[in-house]
Amino acid sequence: MYKCIIVDDEELARRLIKRHLSELEDFELIASCESAIEALKIMKETQVDLMFLDIEMPLIKGTDFLRNLSHKPKVIFTTAFREYALEGFELNVIDYLLKPIIFTRFLKAIEKFLESTNKVIKQSEPKYIYIQSNKKNIKIVLDDVLYIESLKEYVQIHFKDRKVLFKSGITAFEQQLNSHFIRVHRSYIVNTDMISAFTKRDIEIGDIEIPIGDSYKEIVLKRL
Repeated sequence: MYKCIIVDDEELARRLIKRHLSELEDFELIASCESAIEALKIMKETQVDLMFLDIEMPLIKGTDFLRNLSHKPKVIFTTAFREYALEGFELNVIDYLLKPIIFTRFLKAIEKFLESTNKVIKQSEPKYIYIQSNKKNIKIVLDDVLYIESLKEYVQIHFKDRKVLFKSGITAFEQQLNSHFIRVHRSYIVNTDMISAFTKRDIEIGDIEIPIGDSYKEIVLKRL
């Protein structure tokens, strides 16, 4: 079990990293700290394997905090500022994540950490996500989704009994989905568990026919 600590003065950022970590096996969050001083007290008492460290924090910057640690854990920087990337890698950090951190990018950083320890990742895929529609955060249970459709600047999620429309690009939204989903067209993503039939040209989900795009055909047919 890898013991992790989050050090970030932004509560929303800490909560997002905590949620991402909860999707993984073998990772235990031992503390979520809003300052380097708070983190230092914990690290004196407990061994930490991996630290998610913000850079721009009050009193002590993340880079200065890391530079002065006598016993350094593996570190993944989390920041909203690109200009610290070079300094981060000079400090030999595992990875450098720009906020807001999406799960797929977070997972790549975890894979880099595990490569450094010669381990293989064990991942529990997300079962639900949240999207914003009509000023609400709506829970989307992925197993219930039939397919996803792009409508210019919007994405529409189709269920058996309803539809949910929200503003997003389909490519950005695709990154939040689990492995049960596959892009079959520039405008469509389908839940493979819901497919009732398919040909070389289209996919059927109940009475709905969804076209397979020419550029997606080889990957889709090989997968199905």
